[in-house]
Amino acid sequence: MTRLRHASVVAGLLVALAAAVVAALALGSVRIPPGQVLDALTGRAGPSPYRTIVLDVRLPRVLLGAVVGAGLAVVGAVLQALVRNRLADPFLLGISSGASAGAVFVLVLGGGAGLVGGVTTTVALPAGAFAGALLALVLVYALARRGGTMTGARLVLAGVAVSYILSALTTLLLVLAGRPEQFQEALFWSLGGLGSARWDSLALPAAVLALGIGALLTLARPLDLLLVGEEGATVLGLDTARFRAAVFVLASLVTAVMVAASGAVGFVGLMVPHAARMAVGAPHRRLLPVAALGGALALVLADLAARTVAAPQDIPVGVLTALTGGPFFLWLMRRRADGAPL
Repeated sequence: MTRLRHASVVAGLLVALAAAVVAALALGSVRIPPGQVLDALTGRAGPSPYRTIVLDVRLPRVLLGAVVGAGLAVVGAVLQALVRNRLADPFLLGISSGASAGAVFVLVLGGGAGLVGGVTTTVALPAGAFAGALLALVLVYALARRGGTMTGARLVLAGVAVSYILSALTTLLLVLAGRPEQFQEALFWSLGGLGSARWDSLALPAAVLALGIGALLTLARPLDLLLVGEEGATVLGLDTARFRAAVFVLASLVTAVMVAASGAVGFVGLMVPHAARMAVGAPHRRLLPVAALGGALALVLADLAARTVAAPQDIPVGVLTALTGGPFFLWLMRRRADGAPL
């Protein structure tokens, strides 16, 4: 693939993302003319309801959607390389469910003890989500390796099983907590949504995304080596076990912070990497930036649909991604059964 084609794909995604951001700021229960949106963004607009809606309500939500979408897509692309299975993503491998369970655990127990609130929430929830994501990852990895060599199919099956177990434990925790008002907050993490986005909730996900993508880009070559197989990567000098463990932890951290900010939004990390590979190929130095831009674009558009399809009702964005991701997953399964390359 030529550099010109790669640059054109990146440029096209940037233009599409900018247009999607303007559309997401303009459309909703209150429609704002694009000119007013641009005036608000450039500071030319004076105090007005439109300016407040754009800058204080919609812009944090749109930016959070872009950050979360980019993070989930990048993690999905990396996990698919680590397990050499393109059906893998943070949702299917149980990482998102573990992060969601950890966040709800902190919300219920920490909230009841007066530990969660204000600025502390920005630290406590991501920490709980990371612990839950890491626990889920350890369980999935152990189950997939138990009784034989780990395969991609065993890993996906173990991820689905762990997801169900953690979802059940989360529900049990909420029932035993005896605080019905927390069900609505817990539902946010189980369905995924961006409605609680605020300016102060953007800093941590954006920083983790930037650091995560930067770190993964430096690991592009060993990720490419895994594509040739376990034995080939080992012959070429890669300590596959140690490398997988380190990248799994990094992927869990990125996923946990995204889930703590948006809830468990599924299938973005499954669908977007496939589209990115079709556009720029498998080498990760080209794939990861395109996956990040594609994930940002996908979730901004999905959230726009969630806000406008049944306006003024706000549909959880995770519901829409599941409605599109479920059929996509079945299509991939069918292609795999037919022997077609994924």
